[in-house]
Amino acid sequence: MSDAIFQVPYPVNEPVLSYAPGSPERKELQAALKDLKSKQVDIPMYIGAEKVYTDEKVAMHPPHEIGHVLGHYSKGSSKHVKQAVDAALAAKPAWEAMPWQERAAIFLRAADLLAGPFRAKMNAATMLGQSKNAFQAEIDAVCELADFFRFNVAFMTELYAQQPISAPGIWNRMEYRPLEGFIFAITPFNFTSICANLCAAPAMLGNTVVWKPAETQIYSAQVIMELFEAAGLPKGVINLIYTDGPVAGDVIFEHKDFAGLHFTGSTGVFQYLWKVIGSNIDKYVSYPRVVGETGGKDFVVAHKSALPQELAVALARGAFEYQGQKCSAASRAYVPEGIWGEVSAKLKADVESFNMGSVEDFSNFVNAVIDERAFDKISNYIADAKKDPDCEILVGGGYDKSEGYFIEPTVIVSKNPRSTTMCEEIFGPVLTIHVYPDDQYEEILDVVDTTSPYALTGAVFAQDRAAVEIANNKLRHSAGNYYINDKPTGAVVGQQPFGGGRKSGTNDKAGSILNLIRWVSPRTMKENFVPPKDYRYPFLGE
Repeated sequence: MSDAIFQVPYPVNEPVLSYAPGSPERKELQAALKDLKSKQVDIPMYIGAEKVYTDEKVAMHPPHEIGHVLGHYSKGSSKHVKQAVDAALAAKPAWEAMPWQERAAIFLRAADLLAGPFRAKMNAATMLGQSKNAFQAEIDAVCELADFFRFNVAFMTELYAQQPISAPGIWNRMEYRPLEGFIFAITPFNFTSICANLCAAPAMLGNTVVWKPAETQIYSAQVIMELFEAAGLPKGVINLIYTDGPVAGDVIFEHKDFAGLHFTGSTGVFQYLWKVIGSNIDKYVSYPRVVGETGGKDFVVAHKSALPQELAVALARGAFEYQGQKCSAASRAYVPEGIWGEVSAKLKADVESFNMGSVEDFSNFVNAVIDERAFDKISNYIADAKKDPDCEILVGGGYDKSEGYFIEPTVIVSKNPRSTTMCEEIFGPVLTIHVYPDDQYEEILDVVDTTSPYALTGAVFAQDRAAVEIANNKLRHSAGNYYINDKPTGAVVGQQPFGGGRKSGTNDKAGSILNLIRWVSPRTMKENFVPPKDYRYPFLGE
C-alpha cells in the first residue's frame, strides 16, 4: 500500500558517448565485441518462468560477415505461442495490482543498468547482429532506450496525475487501468530501442506482453531480456517468442483476450493485420488498440536560399547513416538549379569519402544492409535506375554480397520527379534527387506532398523565412516529424516524439504521453459522501 504521492526522478536525455580513439568506452566496447565474437550463443525463447529451447535451431550471422556464426536461436511453433499467451494472462493479475511506483522502479533501474554495466554488451550485440557502427548503436540501443524508460516513467506519472474536478460533497477520481487481456508486440530489426519500447511501454502501464521480434534482431533481443531480468521484471510480464508471423497471428488474433497490437514494420503487413483484427472483432472481450508505425518515403526539399554545404551534409547523413535503414531516412530530395552545382560537388565528395565495411573497424561510416532479401531488393532498384533514361548515378551504384550484404551509398539524379526511386520505399542506402527550376518552389512543394502515400518525416532547407512558412503550410500533412534546416532523422525522446500519418502509421508518438494513453482503459470513480434520502427534487413541490 502506498502512503505517499511519489515524485519520480526528472528525466534527462542520456548523454551520447564519443567512442573517440583512446576513450575508455571505446576500449570497453572493443572488448565486448571481441568477447561476443569469440563464442556462439544458444538463445532460448522466454515464456513465463521458462527459458524454452527447441530442436529447430536457426543460425545468426553478422550481415557484414556472413561466414561467421554468432550462435543459434530456437525456432518456435504454435504451441509456444499459446504458452506465451497463457503466461502473459497468468502474470497479469499480480502485475496490474503492483503499485505503479514499483513498476516505475523496475524501468528506472533498467535505464541505469543499460547506461552502466549493460552499455557495452547492448551496443556490441546491436553492432554485430544488426550491422550498426558504434555511434549508431550508441544513440539507439543505449541512449534512446534509456530515454524511453526514464521519460515514459515521467509520462506515466503525469498521466496518473490528471484527475477530474469534484463538486461539494463529491469525490471524483480517475483510475488508469491496463487493458483487459494481453498485448502483442511485433518489432523490427532496425532499432533495438524500438524493440524494447514496444514491449516496455504497455508493460509499464500494467499490461502483459507477447513479443515477436524480427528474426534479424534476435541476437540483441536476448540482451534486452537479460536487462529486464536484471532490473527485476517479474516472469511472464514480457514473453519473447521466435516464430513465423502467420504462426503467431493464427493463435493471437483468434484469442478472445487479445487487447492490443504494438507494431513497427511494413505498411503491407500492418494493413493485413488490421483487416484480420477487424474480421475477428466480434470474438474479442474488448475492442483492441491498434498502434503502428510503418513505412516512409522521407523527403528533403530545398529553397534557392538554402546554404549548399549545410544541405549536402544533411543529405549525406540523413540518407546514409545506418545504410538508409531508418524509418526516417532521407530517400528523396528536391534541389533548385541555382545551388545544385555546389550541393552535388559537396555531396559527391562526402559520399566518396565514406569507408564501408565491418562494424569492428571504427573508421567505417557505413556497414552492411540487414540480410540477403534486403540486398536483392535494393540492388534491383539500383540496377533498374541505371537503365532508366531519366536517371543517372551521381555516386555509388555498386553492390556485392560475397562476404557481407554491402551496397555502396548511391545518389541517383532523376529528371522525372515521379520516377520509381522518387516514389517507392526502398529502405536502403539510395537517395534520389530531382533538380527543379529556381522559380518553381511552390509547385515543387505540391509535388513533394502528392508523390508518396506516406507521411513520416521530412525537412525543408531555406534561409528565407517566408519560404519556410510557405513550406510549413503546404507540407502540413506531409510528415509527422518535420524538420527545418536539419536532416529528417535523429528524433530524440522527449524532444521530438516520433510517428507519422497517412500510410506511415497511427501517429501515436513513441516517446510521448500520447503513446502511453493508448495502453490504458480509464475508469471514472464518483464517491458521494452524503447520499440523498428522498427521490423527490424541489421542482416537484406545489
